[in-house]
Amino acid sequence: MGVIGFGHVNLRAPAALMEALKAFYCEVLGLEQGWRPDLSSHGYWLYAGDQCVLHLSLSRPDEAHTPGARTTFDHTAFTCTRRAEMEARLRRHGIAFRTAGVPTLGITQLFLADPAGNGVELSFLEDGPAAC
Repeated sequence: MGVIGFGHVNLRAPAALMEALKAFYCEVLGLEQGWRPDLSSHGYWLYAGDQCVLHLSLSRPDEAHTPGARTTFDHTAFTCTRRAEMEARLRRHGIAFRTAGVPTLGITQLFLADPAGNGVELSFLEDGPAAC
């Protein structure tokens, strides 16, 4: 059996950065903290509706993290609605973003970075959710 879907993204960070990531993804982007099983380490599971899409995990003391360090990872994309409201929210929070699009699909994209420097794409289709 092969891959049949996508589960979630997991970001590991020291405590202060993990809290900043939680605030960003919940307060700015609108994900919601939800149920998380009793695990041996501290963290959060963040949901888009009823789907858990992002795990935030406390890094181990011996883990080294360099925010913004480049790897092969480029960005995580979220399907969104209400682009004007999101742009206003990003501006209120002082978060820089750039706008792009895929005209053949009718998609407008906002590209930005989270507090750890990870790339984030917010994808909007004016007549409904975009699938990509």
